[in-house]
Amino acid sequence: MEIIQIVGLGLVATVLVLVVREQKPMFGFLLAAFTGLFIFLFVIGKIEAVITVLEQLADRSGIPSIYLKTILKIIGIAYIAEFGSQIVRDAGQESIASKIEFAGKILILVLAVPIISVIVETVLGLLPVGS
Repeated sequence: MEIIQIVGLGLVATVLVLVVREQKPMFGFLLAAFTGLFIFLFVIGKIEAVITVLEQLADRSGIPSIYLKTILKIIGIAYIAEFGSQIVRDAGQESIASKIEFAGKILILVLAVPIISVIVETVLGLLPVGS
């Protein structure tokens, strides 16, 4: 079970960070950041299987691939912004972490506008035309 490996790595890294942080705070932060990066890179490989399944479902349902790609980009931005903000928050920089989250939300909104436009146009097309 991979989750046991991840949790084990996290627990070992946490103990090491607590020990190292007392003597060298910067090394403690770097150890925590690299542990987080390692875990992120470990699980990112698992996403490929999910993307393949979603692409197959989109092909079978006739959904244009541009919508699926946009949604996957939105999910990616959300995960990366969260990961980055947590690392910055671990360094004690709450205000910068908040700015990273805000930027992620803005980028998600920018990507979502075309999808929202199509949905609104579709709904308007279903409404009866008034005279």
